[in-house]
Formats: sequence, C-alpha cells, structure tokens
Amino acid sequence: MKELGLFIYTETSLHAGTGSTVSAVDLPIQRERTTRHPLVQGSGVKGALRMVIEKKVGKDDKSFLATFGPETDNAEAHAGAISVGDARIVLFPVQSLAGVFAYITCPMVLARIHRNLPKFPIFSQMVETGDAFITKSSAVTTSNQVVLEEFSFSAKAHDDVDKIAQWLIKYAFPAGDEYQFWRNKVANSLVVLSDEDFTEFTVNSTEIVTRIKIDSAKKTAVQGALWTQESLPSDTLLMSAITIVNSRKPDQLMTADDIYTWLNDNDNGNLPSRMQLGGDETTGQGFIAVRISEG
Repeated sequence: MKELGLFIYTETSLHAGTGSTVSAVDLPIQRERTTRHPLVQGSGVKGALRMVIEKKVGKDDKSFLATFGPETDNAEAHAGAISVGDARIVLFPVQSLAGVFAYITCPMVLARIHRNLPKFPIFSQMVETGDAFITKSSAVTTSNQVVLEEFSFSAKAHDDVDKIAQWLIKYAFPAGDEYQFWRNKVANSLVVLSDEDFTEFTVNSTEIVTRIKIDSAKKTAVQGALWTQESLPSDTLLMSAITIVNSRKPDQLMTADDIYTWLNDNDNGNLPSRMQLGGDETTGQGFIAVRISEG
C-alpha cells in the first residue's frame, strides 16, 4: 500500500459547488462541516482524474481498469486500486500590503498534512490570534507587521516556516519551469496564522461573483435571472490524500508500486500535469495543475 498526496494548484478560480441554498450566496462552494474550510469532495477529484486519463489511454485499457475500476454498470466485477480523499485547503492567497499577496495557512492545516504525509515538517510553535509567523526572507512585511487585506498582524520569523516553504517547493508546487516564479514566491510569502484567523479569511475572502442570464434575442438581462456564485481564488493550494493498493482486478495483477509508476512515471506516466476540476469549464473556471507526491 502507498499513501500519497495529490496536490492541486488553482490556475484560475475554482467553483466546486453544493447547489443552491438559502444563504446570502446563491451558489456557495463545498466546505467542511466543522471548520468551514473550503474543500473539493474526493468523488469529484477522482471523477475528474478518471475522465482525463480515460481520454488518454481508452476506457478498455487494463491498467486503467485496475487503477480506477470498471464503469458503474459493471461495478460488481472488482474495485479500483486507488482511493482519493477530499481535497482540503493547504495554502490560501490573501491580498497583502507588501508583496501583492501572501500564501496563508495555519497549524491545524499543517498538522493534517503531517498526519497524511509523516515526512512533512512539523510546525512546533503555538500561534496566538494576531500573530503571523513568516519566513526569514519574507517579502510581505511592513515595519514588523503583516497587513492582510485590512487586518494587521505581528510578524515573527521562524525556522519552521522556512522548512515548510522549502518542502512545499520541492514536493507540492508544480515542478515545471513555468512555475519557477510561484515556487520562489512561496519562499518569501508564506504566512502561518492562528487557526481562528485563517478560518476567518477562508470564510470571508473567497471570490463572490454576481452573474446574470442574457436574453439572446433582446440582448438584455432575463427577468429574475440574477445570482451570486462563490469560488476559490486562483493560486490556492489543496491536497487530497490518496491511497493505492495492489490491483483487485483478477487478470491484471499490479502492485501498488506498479500502479503508482503507471500514474506518475516521469517519462510515461498518465497523470496529467494540468486538467479541469469543478464547474463552469466553458467560462474558464477550474483549471488546475496537479502533482502526486510521496513527500
């Protein structure tokens, strides 16, 4: 069995919705029940992976069927070898007075990553409300303060933040040359806030867009067709915990290592480096970069 992390970096805003509600936002995003942190349900992540890889290798490919299992109408034949968990928040981008924006996270989020990937660095410091732990080369500080949107935090440099930033650069952020700027940025823009402060930002600083429907003949707004939609902003980093076991397909005996190589081999792997996730694909939402890591 192999336990891995699937890291998802949003290149555009991402709407993984729950349908209409009676809240202030007509179409909110998926959230955890207890923390209210944004997430993307594992079924959606696995379904998007399956669809993209199926287009590449074909739905009858034996390794594909061993990895993801058969279609629903033949589900009793065998289960797939990969289990995909909910994609939970790792880094959330927030407007900063210095450095344009900062990547924020919190001890609870970091502890969850360590629980899934034990080689992930431990953040050992207690964080009080109003504190902001930063890297030693931070570019988001002004006069020993970190100003995020309209809120000011006391800046405190800490070695653990540098270690976490370097781990994310090496194992979580997309590896291509086109992502060099963003890998450099997390090294000087990572901020660890308290769990409470982080939660406030993830609840109140998502993107809210007002949308309308246009009458194609009159070229005017349709009466009553006005709604608001919530999205995760671009430059958000999420992680889905993945477990791979030996193949359960009787005529396709692949080990967990074989399946991992089939998915993620540098030369012949079938995991896409970029794909679409969530709704509103035709309006440019949900385009992401993905990376599987053992850490």
